[in-house]
Amino acid sequence: MKLVADTNTFLAVALNERAKDGLIQVTTGYDLIAPDVLPFEIGNALSALLKKGVLRAAEMPLAWDAAQTIPVELCPVDIRASLGLAARFGIYAYDAYFLECALSRRLPLLTLDRCMARVARELSIDVLEVHT
Repeated sequence: MKLVADTNTFLAVALNERAKDGLIQVTTGYDLIAPDVLPFEIGNALSALLKKGVLRAAEMPLAWDAAQTIPVELCPVDIRASLGLAARFGIYAYDAYFLECALSRRLPLLTLDRCMARVARELSIDVLEVHT
């Protein structure tokens, strides 16, 4: 079975966050899919963590390498449809890319973002829960 995984799930695993074990457990048996913007969003998130002082510069490439070890199929995303979702729900386009990916492929979504999970449910997308 396939599952669309949000950027925050990759970061939580790569950065050994509290949710890591639950994420690994809930994704067992699934093949992960994400929009093809995932690598860029991971890079942006890592630079944001550096800017906030959460990561040091030397940790960024290590986190990047750890995220790259997670097997994921990158898929093209319909940006026009995603922008419609972003406008409809008042969310960022980057979040809408993941929602559109799940919606168009009729796949469940894995996210740690409560707002994204709420919007997914409004769109009748199944959301996998992770208990930390």
